[in-house]
Amino acid sequence: MSVKLKRVAIFVGQMKRALDFYRMLGLEIPENADEEHHVEVEQNGLRLAFGTWESAKVVFDGLEEPVGNRIELAFQFDSREVLDELYRQLTADGYTGCRGPRDTPWGERYAIVKDPDGNLISLVA
Repeated sequence: MSVKLKRVAIFVGQMKRALDFYRMLGLEIPENADEEHHVEVEQNGLRLAFGTWESAKVVFDGLEEPVGNRIELAFQFDSREVLDELYRQLTADGYTGCRGPRDTPWGERYAIVKDPDGNLISLVA
């Protein structure tokens, strides 16, 4: 049996607010996607999908919005300087920083922010 991860989906409260955050991370998302109920973008061979909670409830009968941290997505950046500047920009724009940039024992530069829906987003260099 062969299996391939097809996509990772994130359910969002407000599409434009969520897409603006992921655009700041460097994802190329068309501006006309802001009013859609489902959006997919490809990033290095992986599809990242965004769906509103309203559309998710139609597809998944009885789905309830989760409480608490359920996932962590990590995004790799070219340099420590790029990571530090992006973390600064995100927190200056009001996104919640959970862990400021720091060097890890395993040799990465690492920071964590929350996206507009409370998902943990790791920034790695």
